[in-house]
Amino acid sequence: MSKTLICTTCGTQYPPDQQVPELCTICNDDRQYIGDNGQKWTSMAVLKNNYSTRISKLNDQISALKMQPDFALANRALLVQSPEGNILWDCMPLPDQQTVDYINSIGGLKAIAFSHPHYYSTMNEWATLFNCPIYIHELDGEWIMYPTPSVKLWSGDSLPLWNGIKIVHTGGHFPGSCMLWMPSLTGEGTLLCGDSVYLSRSKRHLSVMYSYPNQILLPRRDFTAFDHKTSALKFDTLYGAFDNQDLEGNAMDVFNTSMQRYRDSYEL
Repeated sequence: MSKTLICTTCGTQYPPDQQVPELCTICNDDRQYIGDNGQKWTSMAVLKNNYSTRISKLNDQISALKMQPDFALANRALLVQSPEGNILWDCMPLPDQQTVDYINSIGGLKAIAFSHPHYYSTMNEWATLFNCPIYIHELDGEWIMYPTPSVKLWSGDSLPLWNGIKIVHTGGHFPGSCMLWMPSLTGEGTLLCGDSVYLSRSKRHLSVMYSYPNQILLPRRDFTAFDHKTSALKFDTLYGAFDNQDLEGNAMDVFNTSMQRYRDSYEL
């Protein structure tokens, strides 16, 4: 896989046996953007020579993996430790040797799962290194630029994994957008949300949008479907795709207040 090309704006890896598109399919969508300097590509070899990965603990069960310095979307992948197997929630482009060694030291990976297509990244590199499946909701199957046998499409409202952990389909940002719900050290549970919801700088509001970088609102019908699918969720802690997307203790209250604000707005 090392000869495959990677989009420098979103970090998506394309197959080695196909010509890459003139513009990255993921970036050339209204939910993303082409970089200011136009379409650029790189390779895994270049990333390994110029970047490293920071590993930081969020709590006893979750670690954040993030490239240093920032690359592409600058998102983090979240590593969930559980007795029956570890899960990588979303991907970032660089599985460097330090990270591979660390993950192997705590039992490897049993699965990779995703919030939405912007973080598919170099998922096949990760799946090959850890010999594990990749779980993606079937409604986002069209955004898989590099299909391999490791990718397992699933359908429905949720996919139970193990130790009480489950992937929850929410829709919204993408048709197949999901969150990962897991029992935690807190009372109600922890939600890993990717970009399915986005925490404001004030940490008082959670947004759900069609496009965050391009500030495109979610259509009313899509919000209504999202609101219905998330109405039964119970959690008190939330971790998103970026370093400033942590909300511990009062996440359910912030979520409920935010969704009511959306309901009130859409009624106008």
